[in-house]
Amino acid sequence: MDSLDRRPRPAGPPPGHANRRQPAADAERGSTTLEAAILAPVLLLVGALLLFAGRTALAHQAVQHAAWEAARTASLARNPDDAARIATDQTSALLARLGCQPAVAVDTAGFAVPITQPASVTVAVACTVDLHDLALPGLPGTITLHATADSPLDRYRGRP
Repeated sequence: MDSLDRRPRPAGPPPGHANRRQPAADAERGSTTLEAAILAPVLLLVGALLLFAGRTALAHQAVQHAAWEAARTASLARNPDDAARIATDQTSALLARLGCQPAVAVDTAGFAVPITQPASVTVAVACTVDLHDLALPGLPGTITLHATADSPLDRYRGRP
């Protein structure tokens, strides 16, 4: 065939090409809806698990901070009774925003140690945090967090 040949070409693909059929527009219809229906619950579950992990981590950090602050303020008290009262009040004030009533145990045995000997105050805090608002199947409705902190007493300060 030379370039001057003006014969009409047959309909179809050019010579040497495979016979490719274009998919019908209706074959893909509804696939996006189906993908969204499958992926939406999975994405919501992953988001809720991230929320659960974040709230638990923040609550644990708050309980740990409250225990440390309570031990530090108790170590500055002049007697064991004031130390226990101050530590309990400090912990309740710090954990009020979590919505829990903390259980506080204060070990003030260090106040009985003679001056110039190392001594410390230990505070243990337990707090039950409510997680019912997440409402995820398989997750607990509440979680109890525990933290313990020590703070040294001044060696050269008078003790009762």
